Amino acid sequence: MSTVTAEPQTDNPQPPRIPEADHHRDVNGGWLRPAVFGAMDGLVSNFALMTGVVGGDAAPSTVVLTGLAGLAAGAFSMAAGEYTSVASQRELVEAELEAERIELRRNPQGELAELAQLYVARGVDPELAHEVARQLSADPDTTLAVHAREELGVDPEDLPSPLVAALSSFGCFALGALLPVLPYLLGATALWPAALLAVLGLFGCGAVVARVTARSWWFSGLRQLVLGGAAAGITYLLGRLIGGAIG
Repeated sequence: MSTVTAEPQTDNPQPPRIPEADHHRDVNGGWLRPAVFGAMDGLVSNFALMTGVVGGDAAPSTVVLTGLAGLAAGAFSMAAGEYTSVASQRELVEAELEAERIELRRNPQGELAELAQLYVARGVDPELAHEVARQLSADPDTTLAVHAREELGVDPEDLPSPLVAALSSFGCFALGALLPVLPYLLGATALWPAALLAVLGLFGCGAVVARVTARSWWFSGLRQLVLGGAAAGITYLLGRLIGGAIG
C-alpha cells in the first residue's frame, strides 16, 4: 500500500512573484531618443552647411573651416539652449514643490481630502480612497512625493539635471557634426567621401531610432536618409545660386 507524503507547510510562504513589465517599449525613449536625435541634428545641419559651401565653389580648406565652425557653434548653441530650458523647467517644478510643501504644512486635512478625491475620481471607493490617502499621508516626504506625482506629474527624486542635459546635447551634436568633416580632416579634397559617410550616418541614426518607435529599422533609416539628403541637396543648390551671384 503506497503512502502519500504531504507537502511540508511553511509558516512564511513566499509572496507571488510580480511579473516585470518588460514586454512594452520604452515610450519615453529614455536616454536613447535625445542622444540619437542630437547626433542626427548635428549630422544633418553640419553636412548641409558644408554642401552649401561646396556648392559655392569653396576651397577644401574653407570647407573644413566651415565644418569645424558649424560643429563648434551648433554644439555650444545646443548646450546653452538645453541648459537654459532644463534649468527653467526644474526651477518651475521646484517652486511648485515648495508651494505644495507649504500647503501640506498649512492645511494637511484639506490636502488629504484632495488626494482622496483624486482616487475617487479614478474609480476607487470613497471609503477606501480616504484610507489609502490617510496611510500615504503618514510620512511628510511620502506625502509630498505622492501629491507631486498625482497633481504635477513629476517625481521629486528624479528631476532632470541642466548640466547633464547640456553636456549630453553638446557631445551628441558634436559627434554627429564631426562625421562629414572627418574625411576632409583625413586629407579628402572632394565632397563625395563626406557625403558617403553622412549617408551611412543618416541611415544608421534612423535605424537606431526604430528602437523607440513601431517602425521597422529600414523604414526609419530610409526616411531619415531622404530627409537629410533633401536638406543637403537644397542647401547645395542655394550655395550654387548664391555663389554664382556673388562670384
